Amino acid sequence: MIIHPIPPLFDKDSKILILGSFPSVKSREAGFFYGHPQNRFWRVTSAVFDEIVPQTIEEKRIFLLRNNIALWDVIRSCDITGSSDSSIKNVVANDLTEILQTADIHKIYTNGKTAHKYFLKYTEPMIKRTAVCLPSTSPANAAWSIERLVTTWGCIKNHTNTGGFHG
Repeated sequence: MIIHPIPPLFDKDSKILILGSFPSVKSREAGFFYGHPQNRFWRVTSAVFDEIVPQTIEEKRIFLLRNNIALWDVIRSCDITGSSDSSIKNVVANDLTEILQTADIHKIYTNGKTAHKYFLKYTEPMIKRTAVCLPSTSPANAAWSIERLVTTWGCIKNHTNTGGFHG
């Protein structure tokens, strides 16, 4: 059983919440989300907001908070082999109460089908809110080019203060 080692990132101004499934080995080693250099999360989100790709953990924190993005994962603990989502077993979900009580979250997104599957099974019944499933930024999702991901992920900008639409 591995317990999620990374605390959620959010503040009172966060407007959207992006949930992954569970941090990869590289992310657990780095102590921050999407730590594998081949994961396209930082390239995709920075392109959506027309910003330079953040490099350090501090730059990533600042980027997320500046764009009103809260970030965490659906799973609090599980059995997992390496970083393989397909090996996940014995899931215990994260409690999103603190984020949802602190921030005015307009929209929840999941990064990929695995995160969405566990969100639907464990989180949605607890919080009584839905999530939009976005295509995974994982390098395992090779069918999606970076350009296609940026276009599809562009919807996240609609629910932040930095985007054009606030609804």
